[in-house]
Amino acid sequence: MIRFRIFTAFWVLAFIAVSCTEDVPEIPLGEFEKGVLIINEGAFGANDGEVYHYDPVSGDIKNDIFESKNGRPFAGLIQDLLEADGKMYLVANTGKVEIVDPKDFASLGAVDTDLNISRSIAIANQKLYISDYGPYDENFNSPNSYVAVVNGLNGGAVSKKIPVPSQPEGLIVAGNFLYVACSAAEKLQVISLATDAVISSEDVEGTPAKLKVIDGRLYLFARDAGNIYFHEINRNNFNIQNTIKIPLANATSNFAIGEGGDAYVITSTGWPDYNDAVAKVSMNSASVVNPSLYTGSGLYGIGFHPVSKEIYIGDNNGWQGNGTVIVINGSGQTVKTIDAGRGPSGFVFK
Repeated sequence: MIRFRIFTAFWVLAFIAVSCTEDVPEIPLGEFEKGVLIINEGAFGANDGEVYHYDPVSGDIKNDIFESKNGRPFAGLIQDLLEADGKMYLVANTGKVEIVDPKDFASLGAVDTDLNISRSIAIANQKLYISDYGPYDENFNSPNSYVAVVNGLNGGAVSKKIPVPSQPEGLIVAGNFLYVACSAAEKLQVISLATDAVISSEDVEGTPAKLKVIDGRLYLFARDAGNIYFHEINRNNFNIQNTIKIPLANATSNFAIGEGGDAYVITSTGWPDYNDAVAKVSMNSASVVNPSLYTGSGLYGIGFHPVSKEIYIGDNNGWQGNGTVIVINGSGQTVKTIDAGRGPSGFVFK
């Protein structure tokens, strides 16, 4: 009898579970909620930055998805793209931020034009935080850099400008604080989200560019002529508690985190040769695994696909027309190429 009751109870629970599952309709994903978003920065002067969508399953490419949905060009040089709180934020260094629906890229709002040279964005407490170089002076320096604050996730007016050292780039929110990488000043700034004021400032080795959480640890990526640095930040006192220094010449600020402590960094000799490469480095051993996993000219953006384990490389093709995305495997062999827009500089994998 006990066995029968247990058996009956099992099937009753199973029926309830199935019934509950069937009662909840599956919400289909939007057109751009899966696949790969290709960020095309755009050419200086033309301000023709745009976003392409690539479907790795079908191979289909949809270009200029912002303009296609909204009936107007994006009209800016895209520096950052962030998805948060059900919205997508596109930041241009021409002083504009557009906000779209991630499902179809329909416009939801924008930040009023009280920005100068905007670089990156972070979201916290129903506010937007935007790093901005501020206006250039007569020597093209940036003495009046700031982080702009906008009260509202759909944009609107800038309510406050928090002064920070010269040329802030990457931003990240961790806990109740906003971390800011100030490139020209070679400093790490920390802003309290409770007061929107700077509470900590620290000098760092190298030119800082981006902040990332890797395996639960907060890192600041920096570089100089001969090395790259992964500075680990102590979240309790905001100090640099450890630095992984890897000897790598001519590194750019474009890198992607792979698996097992590996990272992929674009290097470039610059003008006039532009001998570019993708270097594979190990954070675990603080060493260069392969300085030229892939080589080319005009390598501009990079990303690591977390599912396929492939590396996506943006090639600007010397800014002569549109660029190309080159997809390679872990051995550096080309898997496929994808048509892109002007200056493919980054990727969002969904």
